[in-house]
Amino acid sequence: MYPALTPQRERYLLLTLAGIQFSHVIDFMIMMPLGPILIAELGITTHEFGLLVASYSFSAAFSGLLAATFIDRFERKRMLLGMFALFGVATLACALAPSYATLLIARGFAGAFGGVMGAMTHTIIGDAIPFERRARAGGMVSAAFSVATVAGVPVSLWLANHYQWRAPFVFIAALVVLFIVVGLRVLPELRGHISTEKQAHPFAPMFAVLRDANHLHALLFSSLVIFSGFTVIPYITVYAVHNVGISQHDLPYIYLCGGSATLITARLIGRWADLHGKMKIYRMVAFAALLPLLMVTHSGATPLWLWLILTTVFFVLVSGRMIPAMAIITSAAQPKLRGTFMSLNATTQSLA
Repeated sequence: MYPALTPQRERYLLLTLAGIQFSHVIDFMIMMPLGPILIAELGITTHEFGLLVASYSFSAAFSGLLAATFIDRFERKRMLLGMFALFGVATLACALAPSYATLLIARGFAGAFGGVMGAMTHTIIGDAIPFERRARAGGMVSAAFSVATVAGVPVSLWLANHYQWRAPFVFIAALVVLFIVVGLRVLPELRGHISTEKQAHPFAPMFAVLRDANHLHALLFSSLVIFSGFTVIPYITVYAVHNVGISQHDLPYIYLCGGSATLITARLIGRWADLHGKMKIYRMVAFAALLPLLMVTHSGATPLWLWLILTTVFFVLVSGRMIPAMAIITSAAQPKLRGTFMSLNATTQSLA
């Protein structure tokens, strides 16, 4: 259905998608570390700051649902870069926001466009990369999360501390411009999914996805994988300070060690999944993740070095599950409905 890419073009494609994902991940992750600065600068309460964070996720969930009605009608490259450009505009609007209210609205739009953009990234991997290399490709793109953790967030915080809280959003908007230019040159046009048949109504693709039991099983699997990780991940730093006795000053080491390790292991897990079977590797990594998950959530007073070992293994295995899992989920979709399916998947993940 889609033309095969040369190894070089495939690599350029994945590096570009990783860059786009990197911009998206930084934008999502930077809000929590900026919390104290925003509360002080804008004179808002912790509840109001919580709304800034929540608006992003809820907008992403809603936009994924809305995009499911039209996303498979358009060529993939144009859809991705169009959403990426709008995401960049919304992020720049965050930097220029004169008040809390306008920042809240801008964050909502950033979440809306970012949610569709994330779905399109995995859709393109599913369309352009053969199944036998899909987990490795997913691991390469997923490494953007690790790079964002190790480099992107610290750089953004440095900009916020030395200039203003607006500076990280300007930095992200500049990254968007850079990767749009690269994407225009590197990304292939993907039209094989476009159907010439006239649809009965806008919700026809969504209903077609939801009528397929295989799609429903994949969506349930996706939401459970995300839910099981994010019931713990957001609270690790709070738990570390109040239960484990880790100082606030030492918290960055958790993300530095975890991000550095996953940068290496993400591609290894992807390669193993392609060589030995995606479901087999998923089960192995998921079962292995149980031990560090239990140890991280049941630790008392612990030395810093031991806590860093536990949290690093936790991040490697819990995030490592997502690499074969996303390859399985992406492959569960019918090619002509993959965009619609991945948009609904983005909605279920945001709500999870």
